[in-house]
Amino acid sequence: MLKGDEAAFRELIARYRPYILQTISAIVRHQKDAEDLSQEVWTRIYFSLPRYEKRGLKTWMTRIAVNRAIDFKRATSRRKEDSVAGFEEALSSAGPAPPELSVEQEVLIRETTEFVRHKLHQIPANYQDVLLAYYIHQQSYQDIADAQGVTIKTVESKLYRAKMWLRNHWKEEEFR
Repeated sequence: MLKGDEAAFRELIARYRPYILQTISAIVRHQKDAEDLSQEVWTRIYFSLPRYEKRGLKTWMTRIAVNRAIDFKRATSRRKEDSVAGFEEALSSAGPAPPELSVEQEVLIRETTEFVRHKLHQIPANYQDVLLAYYIHQQSYQDIADAQGVTIKTVESKLYRAKMWLRNHWKEEEFR
């Protein structure tokens, strides 16, 4: 197997695929991401086989899967923080309340802004980026697709799912 025996590698995948997928799923907690990462992990395992020291194969493969899943979680967390910061920046760029507003109106605006910030933190990270790009930065589908390295159809789909998530999780009355 260490010498590029593809049949042996396919057997290895057949035997350990469910285990590796379950290991990744336990960390990332999102099935689609876990499936994507699983494919990447198997590629890493294949190219790392020449460096395998013939001790604890399952443990070695698990370590590769866990490390990749943790890296993914960190990157996702950073993207989420960046997206939320972008939302907050966009909210604060509206500037302070005009001077003709009463103290009561200023307090109401401040409370509403805080409420919206709180709600933005609830949006899943994979939806925040497309919502921010489209509605706050007013980017076109093509610009978003280019920036994210995906197709326009993917952007449309993500935006649609993001809107559906908002409809299902936010109540209009909360914003009045």
